[in-house]
Amino acid sequence: MTQLTIRGFDEELASRIRRLAAQEGISLNRAVLKLLRIGAGIGQSAHTANRVGTSLDHLIGTWTAEQADEMQSALDDLEQIDEAMWK
Repeated sequence: MTQLTIRGFDEELASRIRRLAAQEGISLNRAVLKLLRIGAGIGQSAHTANRVGTSLDHLIGTWTAEQADEMQSALDDLEQIDEAMWK
């Protein structure tokens, strides 16, 4: 395995690396490697390229039943098929 030293991380990049490592429960080294691979265009396989991210995970399980019903009601119209559009 090749070792490479990189210097000159600005605080924004260092913060992003630390955040990724914490979110995924990986080492800083693995987080850097992951970001480098993604930046080089070799870090995502075909099945993860279209994956929804984790940015909304903190909201899971936070809705009340009333809020969930309201959202479902708002989405019900989207489940209707307009037959005229398919002719």
